[in-house]
Amino acid sequence: MRVSNVFKGFLLAGASAAALNGCASGSSGGQLPPAAFVATQEQPGEEYVIGPLDQLNIFVWRNPELSAKVQVRPDGRITTPLISDMPAVGKTPAMLADDMKIALGEYIKDPIVSVIVENFSGTFSQQVRIVGATAKPASIPYRANMTLLDAMISVGGLGEYAAGNRAKLVRYDRNTGKQVEYNIKLGKLLKDGDSSANVRLEPGDVIIIPESMF
Repeated sequence: MRVSNVFKGFLLAGASAAALNGCASGSSGGQLPPAAFVATQEQPGEEYVIGPLDQLNIFVWRNPELSAKVQVRPDGRITTPLISDMPAVGKTPAMLADDMKIALGEYIKDPIVSVIVENFSGTFSQQVRIVGATAKPASIPYRANMTLLDAMISVGGLGEYAAGNRAKLVRYDRNTGKQVEYNIKLGKLLKDGDSSANVRLEPGDVIIIPESMF
């Protein structure tokens, strides 16, 4: 089934905006180096930053009545026993634990707090977004050593009319402050099993899959 007219309009608007932004601040990066289907050496990802709607398990040692499982609200804050409206978004679990120690220190002596992220959505800067002619366009949380194949499995592969070999990967280059576009060959990867078309992803990557004109 073709994507809806509404979604097509969204894609066209986004593409136009991207083209305008590209003229001002983007550049073409050509091809990315291939990544193995299975990493030969696992490397840790960037330290996780809490995002809206993340599920947190907050444990206060020897004070079970102060421990809680909470969801980060859309406004980026959480509420636990004795603590109201604590900002959580943008912090690592360790940073949030330190802030909660300070807040709880007004009520108990030397609190020991740990924060565990159980179900995560992540901030936009830590998500990989896949839009266009795919089975289910989505934003997915980035995880360490994620590849293009991993992302496409998460969204159910290409749509029926996808022009996979004309897909683009848009990446923000922190060193230059510009967006860089890379050509990616999803058709070669998913239909032909060409491992050279599999590339490593980074947090914040956007994968854009156009429709075939025929």
